[in-house]
Amino acid sequence: MREGIRYREFKNLAFRILVILVVTISVAPLIAILVYIFKQGISVINWGFLVHLPKPVGETGGGILNAVIGSFLIIAVAALIAIPVGVTVGVYFSEQSKTGIFRTAHLAVDILQGIPSIVIGIIIYVWFVKPFGKFSALSGSIALALMMLPSIIKSTEETLKLVPLSLKEASLALGVPYYKTIISVIIPAGLSGILNGIILGIARVSGETAPLLFTAFGNPFVNFNILKPTASLPLIIFNYATSPYDEWHKLAWGASFILVVVILVLNILTKIAEKKWKVQF
Repeated sequence: MREGIRYREFKNLAFRILVILVVTISVAPLIAILVYIFKQGISVINWGFLVHLPKPVGETGGGILNAVIGSFLIIAVAALIAIPVGVTVGVYFSEQSKTGIFRTAHLAVDILQGIPSIVIGIIIYVWFVKPFGKFSALSGSIALALMMLPSIIKSTEETLKLVPLSLKEASLALGVPYYKTIISVIIPAGLSGILNGIILGIARVSGETAPLLFTAFGNPFVNFNILKPTASLPLIIFNYATSPYDEWHKLAWGASFILVVVILVLNILTKIAEKKWKVQF
């Protein structure tokens, strides 16, 4: 009897050690990457780096103000495009999961999620850049919005499917119209999951470079016009990292540091929002 108990305790301990080992192996590369980026980038960060424009080749110093503002502009416009469409489609998927249109549309979303980012960039280049004859922040935002859609749609769909049917039935029984029930009852009940999908989509596209090479193209100056070429952090990292100049390599590490910090902050805000608006069913 005691030998059987000891054997089970040994198996339990061995399994715990195995799990801890696997988790350590999984997390260690991420920690190593983050430490290296922070080590290389923190030395470049200063006030001038954030508020100055890039300087010409051969001059020391300079900053990434144009890229910071450009990234914010492109991602903000992409979010304005993707969030309403993604949430609406997610609501439709959660409410109409037995129709033929659902199966076709759901397959399309799955395929869109697997399309490489560079292919999306080429498609937007053919559809928007070539016909209008110029690169622009708007075309870059459209490309990033397409990449954000799958995560927003899927998170909205899966979250709203977890909302108890009794909530919707109670609202409809009180005479509340169907559209108001969706807007005022169902969506707020699943707000934390929807926010997670939105932040996940934004975090995913924040570091994308390939689509912006074919659409936003880049700009050495600050630009607020979405119809003109615009710089962004991924673009400036790519251009500086592939250059032969050591000074630009330092700027690339600094921009990488800023980009990683932004993504970490977004994830922290997601956790805070999830706790604040989480509804207990």
